[in-house]
Amino acid sequence: MPKYLFEATYAGQGIKGLMQEGGTKRRETFREALSSVGGTLESFYYAFGYYDVLGVFEAPDDASAAALSLLINSTGSVNVRLKPLLSVEDLDEASKKSPSYRAPGQ
Repeated sequence: MPKYLFEATYAGQGIKGLMQEGGTKRRETFREALSSVGGTLESFYYAFGYYDVLGVFEAPDDASAAALSLLINSTGSVNVRLKPLLSVEDLDEASKKSPSYRAPGQ
């Protein structure tokens, strides 16, 4: 199953909700939402800085991951960014391919 890194920033009511419910409740809510699209949570951490939450999850496909991201972002309480993660084997396969490309101005 594909893995994704997620980075999330709470905004407005999301910050208030986090303060009321606490971190554990928000993690479980995310785990349930992820389960509803057939995914599983690998890690979930709170952090300092621009991103309040970081973690890794698995989803059946890109469409499922995107659907979850769209739903969460549509609330306006949390801004989520996803990054697909490649295994070292995926990179090995990519390095064997020979795409055609011309750099700008060449």
